[in-house]
Amino acid sequence: MPRTLLKYSTDGLELNLPDTPNLVGVLGPKSRPALENPLAAIHESLWNPIDSRALRDIAQGRRNAVVVISDITRPVPNRLILPPLLDELAAAGIRRDTITILIATGIHRPNHGEEVVRLVGEEIAGNYRIVNHFSKNIDEMFYAGTITGKTPVYVNRLYAEADLKILTGFIEPHMWAGYSGGRKSILPGISSLKTLEFMHGAEMVTHPDVVYGKLEGNPFHEGGLRIMERVGADFIVNVTLNGDKKVTGVYSGHPVNAHLRGAHELEPYCTAYLDQPLDFVVTTNGGAPSDINLYQTAKGIAGVAPVVKKGGEIVVASHCPEGLGSEEFVASMNEFSTPSEWIRRALGHEFFYVDQWCALEIYKWMVDHPIYLYSEGVPEEQKVRYGFTPTDNVEETVQLLLNKHGQDARWAIVPDGPYLILRLR
Repeated sequence: MPRTLLKYSTDGLELNLPDTPNLVGVLGPKSRPALENPLAAIHESLWNPIDSRALRDIAQGRRNAVVVISDITRPVPNRLILPPLLDELAAAGIRRDTITILIATGIHRPNHGEEVVRLVGEEIAGNYRIVNHFSKNIDEMFYAGTITGKTPVYVNRLYAEADLKILTGFIEPHMWAGYSGGRKSILPGISSLKTLEFMHGAEMVTHPDVVYGKLEGNPFHEGGLRIMERVGADFIVNVTLNGDKKVTGVYSGHPVNAHLRGAHELEPYCTAYLDQPLDFVVTTNGGAPSDINLYQTAKGIAGVAPVVKKGGEIVVASHCPEGLGSEEFVASMNEFSTPSEWIRRALGHEFFYVDQWCALEIYKWMVDHPIYLYSEGVPEEQKVRYGFTPTDNVEETVQLLLNKHGQDARWAIVPDGPYLILRLR
């Protein structure tokens, strides 16, 4: 086999791996062409949206508006989306001083100063009210009852009380919501930590249908829809992007139907189907900036685990230049003794940390799959402490696994990590 380049850090990790009889292949997302004129496509989508009246018509007579945007951790082209959107609001008679741009931080840190300029551009940063969401500030939240009988619905008050509510974002595979975008701008984007404790809790994250690429029957997705229905949404503008972060599709209009259209059209490009499960797999966390820490590495593990046989191994290469992740994530990892014991205690609510979600994602798969971790940013003693099998040579690890499973082992290489959804037919 020719040398394979895994996405790892900025330069990649080049490997010389054997071509055995049942190597399924080097699997990656299919290339989707970028739109020739994305700005024109956004304008057109605002005038002729999916299953909705034009944005200008919806905005007529509204007293004020809140436009939700993603924070600095997401590659949404806000500087492309916002100018035509705000022009439509102005044309409908909504004054600039009654428009709030709300940054959906989820549980991330706020964005200020130069980051805001990078998000929206100097013109918008200097002329519009821009507010960060703070999930821990309960006095800034609006209570909208409960869903599923026990999950309290607290969302940002500015949004809940706005006369016109608009969500923006982008659609990509997501390990819990199936696909990002749409309702995800609200959950977790502008939801309270009180809500996230349930919607990101152990029972939810360990549910077998809370996985990449699944919407129907996915309780996380369906919970997000219920919350959106409870607090309202008038219009969305979502895009899809290719590997170069160029716009490949624009999906504006009905908050549910436009998002579903985008996910449906993206699915053939980001999904690979296998006829049988794998004995083991080699994957990544998509390279920089996605492989910044161990917390984020949960995404690469979750992307391949559903197609690996019980007991089969996952080999993941993730640079992790910032080490493990946040203090809360490290605290949750420090509860580890064995994967099954960690999951049992999490389900029993014996501990709770704000950033335990990705530890939960890692350990729910580690219960059935030994995970080999190649990472220059995580010391070997930490890999062992948190249940991983260390490796400093992926090629040697693959040979070790071929010796274990035999030369007829079914295995695959996934250089792009979580940017590809693997499914069994």
